[in-house]
Amino acid sequence: MSGKSLLLKVILLGDGGVGKSSLMNRYVTDRFDSQSFHTIGVEFLNRDLEIDGKLVTLQIWDTAGQERFKSLRTPFYRGADCCLLTFAVDDLQSFQNLGCWKKEFMFYSDVRDPERFPFVVLGNKVDKEDRVVGEDEARAWCEENGCCPYFETSAKDDTNVGAAFEAAVKEVLAGEDMIDHTLLSSTIDLHGNRKVARSSCC
Repeated sequence: MSGKSLLLKVILLGDGGVGKSSLMNRYVTDRFDSQSFHTIGVEFLNRDLEIDGKLVTLQIWDTAGQERFKSLRTPFYRGADCCLLTFAVDDLQSFQNLGCWKKEFMFYSDVRDPERFPFVVLGNKVDKEDRVVGEDEARAWCEENGCCPYFETSAKDDTNVGAAFEAAVKEVLAGEDMIDHTLLSSTIDLHGNRKVARSSCC
């Protein structure tokens, strides 16, 4: 196996308060903060992993869900390799807004092949008892919107978080030419133990 890694950019999209930041932090740092605040603009974290024998640097971008931050988040859609559409199973409006988020992403991301671009849908907060969106309803939406993979997640309980992000990577690897994503094995360390580097596709 070579020392080179693939840089993949994944965007978390969804209404404010559905748990996007908590999912990212659970996956990258294995921590959950019940007192976390709403994201302002965008944030990102990196995680290195190996999928099917390939070294991957997953760059996860967490976006602010509030409408007033739209002008801050949309420029970061460009260059994304996969989009994780996220709703909370205890928030019907966040589920009903998935189509709006997908439409916004497609409008601003300028993807090369819109029909084949990979989306993964996350129904978060399955630890909550007051659920209002059923699994069958969510899966039906995914079937009607490009047969997106669907995961029921909980950042609090660490339910399916790793599986969801790894599914996103596999969706990208299954459908793309990876030449433009190759990183040199030497990277610039800007965040302590997090490796950040620029790819030729940016």
